[in-house]
Amino acid sequence: MKKKVLALILSSVMALSLIGCGSDNAQPSTDTAATEDTATGTEDAAPAETEPAAEESADTAETTDGAALKIAIVSSPSGVDDGSFNEDNYNGILSFIEDHPDCTVTPVQETTGDVTAAVQAVADVVADYDVIVCCGFQFAGISTIAEENPDVKFILVDSFPSDAEGNEVEVDNIYAMCFAEQESGFFAGMAAALETTTNKVAVVNGIAYPSNVNYQYGFECGVKYVNETEGKNVELVELASYAGTDVTGANVGGNYIGSFADEATGKVVGNALIAEDVDIVFVAAGASGNGVLTAVKEAEGVQFIGCDVDQYDDGANGDSNVVLTSALKVMHLNVERALNAIVDGTFEGANVTLQADTDSTGYVSADGRCQLSADTISKIDAAYALVKSGSIVPAANFNGVTPDDFSW
Repeated sequence: MKKKVLALILSSVMALSLIGCGSDNAQPSTDTAATEDTATGTEDAAPAETEPAAEESADTAETTDGAALKIAIVSSPSGVDDGSFNEDNYNGILSFIEDHPDCTVTPVQETTGDVTAAVQAVADVVADYDVIVCCGFQFAGISTIAEENPDVKFILVDSFPSDAEGNEVEVDNIYAMCFAEQESGFFAGMAAALETTTNKVAVVNGIAYPSNVNYQYGFECGVKYVNETEGKNVELVELASYAGTDVTGANVGGNYIGSFADEATGKVVGNALIAEDVDIVFVAAGASGNGVLTAVKEAEGVQFIGCDVDQYDDGANGDSNVVLTSALKVMHLNVERALNAIVDGTFEGANVTLQADTDSTGYVSADGRCQLSADTISKIDAAYALVKSGSIVPAANFNGVTPDDFSW
């Protein structure tokens, strides 16, 4: 099924790799129920000054040896200072360089988001670097480039590599990581169900690609879990006109804006849900999510759950804050781990799906970065342990479990 799904994705319309609500202010965080890393500050968000711009480095690059790695991070269409997906990956590189100061990094931005252009951006710089970090599923087609450049290591985030026909492949010099978004969505659903006062919550997504559907299904499972374990009756609000259709053509319901870059429609959807008495909304919609966030800020008594990274700073609204918590994909930690594996000689090409058992999914619970009650945090942490052990397996787009038949 994975191979068929990947082919469908690559033949569908162009999409952004950025899933969470886009922002210039959100701070990546690794604060989960199982990790204690400190959030990276804004001073790390600017491109590192250890390497010339991409256009210059192509002419001046020199061969490196030992651990003095020349690293490129290729992002599309937003850059490494997007405050979300790309920046979290970049912060992983910066953290690695703190411990390996002989290494350098060059950000390379492909601005269109087109799949062909994204792969070409990698081809344009491959001769100049030892390691290339590729951010997003639009880079799935790098397998041929990797095979033609066996001495270059590739770290592919949020996708597995594919061949020319769109079939999933494994390549010796590509470490490809995807994430179990349904787990982070589950924690967001629990948070919403435990904290709502109207007993009406919702999830808003961009396009019904697998990662977005995973977030949606996980959220729905989290609400269901709270309803059954806490004796609550929290309702999931869906707008029929915004139901999503996944890459196989199946109707997955939910609230899908239809774009990752449509703030205006995001605000329309947000206002429509608020009009239905929704008081907590989880948003995984890229820049479209900014419109939902605006609607939340303009309303009274409504809260927002961020996605991918810690979005607490985005929630500032006068002297208050509308962000309840954020669901996390801990990308920076895993990018740093992959770079360390290159240095210590243990790097191996693989396609892996990262989960709570490696502290790769989670939610923000740190004091001052969320507004969850101590009781809610305790209950989510208890569930986190069950997810980590495999006792709870939330529904995902293609794991054979739906929110309706989810059980534990």
